[in-house]
Amino acid sequence: MAIVMKVGGPANDGAVEQPKPEPKPQASMEMVARKSLDGNIMILDHSDIDIVVMPNSKKVLTISKGSLSEDVYDTQDRLFRYLSRKGVVDPGSVRSGNVYGSMEAAYVAESYNGSDSTEVVVFDIGKFLEEEKAYYEFSDSHESEIADMLTKPNDATDLGDIEQGERKGSINPHPTQYKVSHPSASPFYQE
Repeated sequence: MAIVMKVGGPANDGAVEQPKPEPKPQASMEMVARKSLDGNIMILDHSDIDIVVMPNSKKVLTISKGSLSEDVYDTQDRLFRYLSRKGVVDPGSVRSGNVYGSMEAAYVAESYNGSDSTEVVVFDIGKFLEEEKAYYEFSDSHESEIADMLTKPNDATDLGDIEQGERKGSINPHPTQYKVSHPSASPFYQE
């Protein structure tokens, strides 16, 4: 007697399996970001820092764009406080990174509602950048206004508009010189 064994599910009689539809995004935003070769997401929107989300190690790393200053540290501190308030980053894991001027924190690896934690972190970083945008745009425009004021003054006169004179204004250019006709008229004269 022969034994008939079936492995797998019921046989498909030539029916093609339908692919599952891709879920539609719940929200979207625009950021200047790149993906590195090892899968890290680098967010380059901020004027002071670069933000790197590392899905393999479940960390967020911030690196200074230029020289380290109080502004850079304050920006890093504000970012990690924001992410901690949102419940994305473990506040106890915020620390200095192994690169000079960097700061890092671990983010929650699994979410309770089944959403991808890396997507949530990137989205919350985007929300932080939207809040910060007005601040660093004002700072950049203020710096450019100061540079323009120093390099292109609008209260200057063209050469030759004001005639040269021996004495102008009310301030004596030689305050230590007195014209004394007689030595006794001098306030420093003593007999």
